[in-house]
Amino acid sequence: MDTKNENGLGVHARRVIAYVVLVLVTIMCLFWFYVLFVNATRSNAELNRGFTLIPSSNAGKNLHNIIHGTQPIVSGLLNSLLISACTAVLCTYFSTMTAYAIYAYDFKLKKFMFTMILAIMMIPTQVTALGFLQLIDKMHLMDSRIPLIVPAIASPVTFFYLKQYMDSSLPMELMESARIDGAGEFLIFNKIALPLMRPAIAVQAIFSFVQSWNNYFTPALVLESDSKKTLPILIANLRSADFLKFDMGQVYMFIACSILPVIVVYLFMAKNIVSGMTVGAVKG
Repeated sequence: MDTKNENGLGVHARRVIAYVVLVLVTIMCLFWFYVLFVNATRSNAELNRGFTLIPSSNAGKNLHNIIHGTQPIVSGLLNSLLISACTAVLCTYFSTMTAYAIYAYDFKLKKFMFTMILAIMMIPTQVTALGFLQLIDKMHLMDSRIPLIVPAIASPVTFFYLKQYMDSSLPMELMESARIDGAGEFLIFNKIALPLMRPAIAVQAIFSFVQSWNNYFTPALVLESDSKKTLPILIANLRSADFLKFDMGQVYMFIACSILPVIVVYLFMAKNIVSGMTVGAVKG
């Protein structure tokens, strides 16, 4: 009985410690978002006076100033949404299709192709930037959204995650049964494999969306027209304004508006994200 009590007490104590640590980590993560939204409600003069946790009353003025200011925030928001949404959809769909081909079929050079795709993960974007710009210039795609969407279809990181998920959570027996019943390969992929991969696809969709949403390097090289620029470029332009026109309150409001869509997307997909991060590990 004493041993049971000691074990029970030990489990209870560890659980309390785990909850305390999780609460502290959550507070640390959310604290900076709170500070951001508080600063978005303050004026430039209030921000220069120092730090505070109490919201101010300048949120409406800051929002009005960025909407009617020199930077086209509305078009930037729409451009970022369009590029990020298309990138997330195309990247996850075709990466899933590629992972399915490596997982479900046996063919020559299969291992070589898998290794080659993984090797591409180690090549930084900056290394290929010059050749990429020369290519799209020859194709007359400069100042176009297409070079920001189409290349994102080939994502080795997304492919690798989905391939690992398939190895642990996608039974080949279902595919073989569908083939015996006369189903075509595209039908098997779209009607059987994709629904089973939904949690993993949700995880990679949000990651692809956030990565594209926060991407500054490639859009800054490709986009020239103000009407086509994304939010990260507009924020950088606002931040680089001269001293007399610089308003830190507007910058904070601009940043707050830029991360709200990401938060909304995450909240809508949170359940699938959690299950996608855990199902494969549990079954493995």
